[in-house]
Amino acid sequence: MELSFAILGCGRIAKRHAAEIKKIGTLVAVCDTNAENAAELAMEYGVKLYLSLEEMLLKEPELDVVSICTPNGLHAAQSIKCLQALKHVVCEKPMCIHSSDARAMIEASIQADRRLFIVKSARYNPLVVALKNIIDEDQLGNIYSFHLNCSWNRSANYYLNSWKGTESLDGGTLYTQFSHYIDILFWLVGDYNTMTGFRKNLHHLSSIEFEDTGAICMEMHSGAVGTIHYSVNSFDLNHEISLSIIAEKGTVHLGGEYMNKIIYQQPALLDTELTLQINGPNDYGFYRGSTSNHQQVYENICKALSGEASVITDGVDALKTVVFIEDFYNKIKVS
Repeated sequence: MELSFAILGCGRIAKRHAAEIKKIGTLVAVCDTNAENAAELAMEYGVKLYLSLEEMLLKEPELDVVSICTPNGLHAAQSIKCLQALKHVVCEKPMCIHSSDARAMIEASIQADRRLFIVKSARYNPLVVALKNIIDEDQLGNIYSFHLNCSWNRSANYYLNSWKGTESLDGGTLYTQFSHYIDILFWLVGDYNTMTGFRKNLHHLSSIEFEDTGAICMEMHSGAVGTIHYSVNSFDLNHEISLSIIAEKGTVHLGGEYMNKIIYQQPALLDTELTLQINGPNDYGFYRGSTSNHQQVYENICKALSGEASVITDGVDALKTVVFIEDFYNKIKVS
């Protein structure tokens, strides 16, 4: 059975969703309160246009799935509304910006008996998948320590006349820029016990309502200790997303702009050919986002809804990232 989709939120990332939906299902409608954005996407794909979610849900009762591509702070309420209308939901990262809202989304999914998929496209990075398998197979043994470095560039223009940079709709740099990589860290290393750190706004004083730089020191349930450094102040261009893991039986360092290169490994457990299989980034002109693995995201959604495969990232799994970021933000104020 071919699935029918609608897209809520017609900004930049919605175009990526539309392209992938066209490959695996039918895009029926798009919806956005910004009539110009909605009209552009609707015209490109020859689908119906709505300016209100409520109207779309009322007039499109046969919809199977709604893909939510709106600002972070709207994800929870809109996902719940779609679930209550008995639609499956694909929600862009981050799941939301409050853990109480994340739990409400999960509960709505359970009550409606509909699936809640959270886009965690970095989990399809072939190097990350291979490293996950190596860890699960105990080829590295006990993990002793780790360092995650997230250093990208976001200029003042990125935040100009936008919901980005606001506490209410963006939520913070960890949510919008780096939640994919927080998710990867927990996927590989496990859950955390305690954390401390620093948050500062060093360069975007008039552009954003939160930090542009942070450093976190943490201990995991396993006893491993590690650090996270993140910044959107890399000069002119994105610098890197890198992860080092020091373990009992080996050391691995993945780097590059999107954790797409093997910088160091001893012993050689990762196939260097995997670097050739990594997709390019979502390129928006004056800035570049994370690697674009939405094809694999939608393929997994179709398989999961047909019973052929398990869900790569559901609400319960994605909740961990929201809980961690919220915990850090509540404990560590911007100084």
